[in-house]
Amino acid sequence: MGPRSTIHAVKRGKTTVTQPAATSKQKKALPKKEISLGDRVQRLFTSLCAQIDGSYFTNAVKTCDKILLLDPTDKDAQQTKLFLLLQTERYNDALTLLESINQSSAFERAYSLYRLQRLDEATQLLDEIKQEQGGNRGVQHLEAQLSYRKGDYQSAFDLYNQLLDSSDSRTEEHSDILTNLQASQKHLDFINTNYLRSLDALGSEVTNALETAPPPAPSSTHIATKGAVASTSAAHDTGKEQVPVRKVRARRVPKGVVPGVTPPPDPERWLKRSERSTFQQARGKRKGGGGATQGVVESASGSAAGGHSRGHGKGKKKK
Repeated sequence: MGPRSTIHAVKRGKTTVTQPAATSKQKKALPKKEISLGDRVQRLFTSLCAQIDGSYFTNAVKTCDKILLLDPTDKDAQQTKLFLLLQTERYNDALTLLESINQSSAFERAYSLYRLQRLDEATQLLDEIKQEQGGNRGVQHLEAQLSYRKGDYQSAFDLYNQLLDSSDSRTEEHSDILTNLQASQKHLDFINTNYLRSLDALGSEVTNALETAPPPAPSSTHIATKGAVASTSAAHDTGKEQVPVRKVRARRVPKGVVPGVTPPPDPERWLKRSERSTFQQARGKRKGGGGATQGVVESASGSAAGGHSRGHGKGKKKK
């Protein structure tokens, strides 16, 4: 008998096959370790400091929102967000934040009201701050700005003089106070002297003409509106029924067409050009005599007419 096949020999024998070692890709990934709430907040504060140092205030506000989402009572995040909102001139959002966190911050509230042109509310709140806390430099600055905005230039001038006396000449605050002081001084000079001198320099004829001149005529828009109202009231008085004007639906108006302004389309646009009233036959073409435009028709004299070949080549005769 011949030798047995290797396959049967392997099957009958007791052989052990060793599996290859598992690669790194086949290993199961270990579950990530959960980060505690304090570590997450710490990481967000690190990003927040970097964003503020780089003047990325819009992104810094979003980071503050993430911190407050994790810890709504974090005072540092609330105060930082308030500063960022004032820095980016989002004063309505700053007032909303102050109301939501129930934080006093009366000075920041008064400053936001001042920047939103709510001067009476800002003045009232500033008076309460002065009674409770006294007049510190921030309160004096805001009071001077409110006085200037309300037209009380003398009070603003006095306050800026007080601030200038107690400021350091090497600081940026000193230059800002000088600028505001000069603006207040110019307004006072114009009101107290320049305005009166300008009136005196006009002369009696000009001043008399100004005093006796009739009031200015109303504008054309006012006249048109008044005429439309008068015609409407007259129609109501006569008792005539007005035909209501049907408005064109916006969805039925083609794009780029303004009702009453855009000229109407050509009523002959569906006709052939040769059938339109504005059609003019081109010069140099023979009038009359329709017929075929292709091929050649030979006449009795042997001349060819019509078609693209004028006497050149042979053409087919019409039957």
